[in-house]
Amino acid sequence: MSGPTVWTIGYEQATVAGVVGALTKAGVEVLADVRALPLSRRPGFSKTALAANLAEAGIAYVHFKPLGTPAEGRAAARRHDHAALERIYEGQLELPEAIVAGAKLRELALDKRVALLCYEREACECHRTLLREAVLGDFAAVDLLPLEA
Repeated sequence: MSGPTVWTIGYEQATVAGVVGALTKAGVEVLADVRALPLSRRPGFSKTALAANLAEAGIAYVHFKPLGTPAEGRAAARRHDHAALERIYEGQLELPEAIVAGAKLRELALDKRVALLCYEREACECHRTLLREAVLGDFAAVDLLPLEA
């Protein structure tokens, strides 16, 4: 691949080992957590535990809260209402704090091998694809799937 590349991964139905394994195999250096709320009912995917597991694998962790989906966008995603998710998330990306966070993400992705993390397994159903298209539209994209544990 020529030019900059960004990776994405979702942890739905995955283990931490499966996610870390896929990131390691892809040579990812930094995981950009783009969840508004970096909490999870899935063991190991809340911010502190995830950052610790990534650190053990030599992968840095950065949380980009302003690039997460607001509550109404998450509700739209659960309803599989992608049009509503797009509309809501477009508004999120227009907020000043999201513009700043997007610029920081872009700068980081130009310097390091970065993967965007959110919950949904399929990138096309997740806001991380909308984010990538809006902020990193000129990057090649590689949507990873967690390794089987």
